[in-house]
Amino acid sequence: MIGGYSRVGMVNEAFGLFRDMQRAKVEPDEMTMVSVISACAVNGALDLGKWLHAYIDRKAIKNDLEVSTALVNMYAKCGCIEKAKEIFEVMPVKDAKAWSSMIVGFAIHGHAEEALETFARMEKAKIEPNNVTLIGVLLACAHAGLASEGKKYWSCLLESGIEPSMEHYGCMVDLLCRANLIDEAYRFAESMPIGPSPAIWRTLLGSFKKNKMLAKGEIVAERLLKLEPLNAENYILLSSLYAAGSDWVKMSRVRKQMKDRSIKAVPGCSSVEINGFVHEFVMGDWSHPEAKEINEILRDISVRVNGTGHEPWIAAVLSKMGDGEKRDALYEHSERLAIAYGLLKTREPEVIRVVKNLRVCADCHEVTKIISRLYNREIIVRDRIRFHKFVDGACSCRDFW
Repeated sequence: MIGGYSRVGMVNEAFGLFRDMQRAKVEPDEMTMVSVISACAVNGALDLGKWLHAYIDRKAIKNDLEVSTALVNMYAKCGCIEKAKEIFEVMPVKDAKAWSSMIVGFAIHGHAEEALETFARMEKAKIEPNNVTLIGVLLACAHAGLASEGKKYWSCLLESGIEPSMEHYGCMVDLLCRANLIDEAYRFAESMPIGPSPAIWRTLLGSFKKNKMLAKGEIVAERLLKLEPLNAENYILLSSLYAAGSDWVKMSRVRKQMKDRSIKAVPGCSSVEINGFVHEFVMGDWSHPEAKEINEILRDISVRVNGTGHEPWIAAVLSKMGDGEKRDALYEHSERLAIAYGLLKTREPEVIRVVKNLRVCADCHEVTKIISRLYNREIIVRDRIRFHKFVDGACSCRDFW
């Protein structure tokens, strides 16, 4: 049951059941601990993860390969890459899963050099890489803009006889798009021996939107909608493509299609862990019991951020609405609600850790940099793509994500 909750990311329920297990005087085993630690990894619940780590030591639960790997994964996904590395380095035995967890951890934190060095150590140790290992290597290259290195590893993958999975192809398309080699990325997708997945077409469509390449974007969107005619994200991307080119007529037509088919977009959702409990915030949702206090913090943030000369990047809101409405929309983004709650409930030097289900927008990224400097707080945001560590007005991603 704990494993089931863990797999769907219901960390509070998983941990609640773990507490029930303790009250029933049923001793947890290694499998139990792996499940509940994994739940913490999904939701970025670091405090709970630390408590579980200490519990393992206190109860002398066998810290076997599976438990150690789960801890590496948990610390990496909770933003503590150094702690993940510390546990990894003292593991007496490391299998492909352990090496892969560390490589992916470095990759999503933007530590490309360490990810590639770890992969080299893995090869030296004669541990056969698995699919996840190579995904981590390609992710590391993509997040650091290392296109030539990524191509080299791709060639090595093909020469090794490993058959690339759809995820590997997706990483390569993402790598080429991030390096602004969009035409090459498109040709790569077209030449795939298997039909590109919707995720690959979405990556291409996002790049065409960013570069306002309307004609090719429409071709990709047509293929995407044939594969997934009911996925809201596809329609949002297509309407954003038209909005980026100020083609409001076509954008409205796409939005109407969504409405006619009762397709609703997935709202931005961010969570922050406070005192061992995960609080979730949805864009524009003011149902939290402390909504009034959160709003006061947001207003203070707005005044202080605007005082630095920052102008809201309303271009990040790709909808046909007035500038004032666009500012309000940015103001209510879910990560801002989570950060405001973190500021309300914690004090420096405690780190504010936020997990978001979507990619962070350009304006929220810039505003969070400013908040970290104005409030003297370290803020770590894990979005759908990677980690962003904000300290004193700068981000670890170097504004490349």
